[in-house]
Amino acid sequence: MSTSAIDAKDTAAIQAAQTTVAVCDRSHWGRIKVSDDDRLRFLHNQSTNDFQTLKPGQGCDTVFVTSTGRTIDLVTSYVMEDAVLLLVSPNRREFLMQWLDRYIFFADKVQLTDITDETATFSLIGPGSDAIVEKLGAGTIIDQPYGNHLSIPSVNEGDKGGVIFAVGSGLASPGYTLILPASVKETIWNKIVELGAVPMSDRAWEALRIIQGRPASEQELTDDYNPLEAGLWQTISFNKGCYIGQETIARLNTYKGVKQHLWGIRLSALVEPGTTITVGDEKIGKLTSCTETTEGYHGLGYIRTKAGGAGLQVQVGEATGEIVEVPYVSHEYPQ
Repeated sequence: MSTSAIDAKDTAAIQAAQTTVAVCDRSHWGRIKVSDDDRLRFLHNQSTNDFQTLKPGQGCDTVFVTSTGRTIDLVTSYVMEDAVLLLVSPNRREFLMQWLDRYIFFADKVQLTDITDETATFSLIGPGSDAIVEKLGAGTIIDQPYGNHLSIPSVNEGDKGGVIFAVGSGLASPGYTLILPASVKETIWNKIVELGAVPMSDRAWEALRIIQGRPASEQELTDDYNPLEAGLWQTISFNKGCYIGQETIARLNTYKGVKQHLWGIRLSALVEPGTTITVGDEKIGKLTSCTETTEGYHGLGYIRTKAGGAGLQVQVGEATGEIVEVPYVSHEYPQ
């Protein structure tokens, strides 16, 4: 993502996400349905989190990684009675469909269906989300653990499937993710806006993502980095047994071998992602994302562990910067 400036509407939406409630249309994200008898075992073996312990109505974030532990995508998974629904990054949907298909062997009972076009996804973001969820009839989901979800009947008679309400906004802010039939998209969007949610553009989502430190595929999540460097500890089970890429990730954890970490960077100007981060003459990292907000310029970048962390003063191209904590990621080794 190249650098971008945001306008007054975007600023209002970001403020709403931090103080009241915003709604963002994430329908361009991919939705893959994994069904048939072996679905949980299959996903358990293909990604970093523990699927075997999940029951219908629960969910988790997980990372699909290569055999050497490099990141492919950060995915949110919702376990249903007869399928698992994967919410995947917009630019990763086709790749992941092909990637997963490669690992389905003759005897495996696993079906993959791309349901992106027939569904839509909204995120409610901010402390005012509860009130809207309550008014939409899904109040029992409030205060449940992250990833928990329920389905309520659709607002239109004769529509296939209901509206799924899941705990988690997709960012570090409190909120909910809704997955619904495409046929009711406009009706439900209008209802949410009538109930007081401020519409948030993709550009504002991107700015908030950078401010909060959610890593994105092809920026922070690439073949150059593993999930531990990206600070995605909450997506990794260290006692679930074997999965693709597990040996590398387990070794890094056991020997505390994470050589670089993802950090926020407060910048004096917009800088192009890909720019080297330096302290004096020493290269210590690389900028991966950058945005402008009313509160200045924010970036994300990988910084060598030995160089330091929050408070470190750096040079990023022509700009000066300071390393800052971001709420989405963690740098702590689990106990």
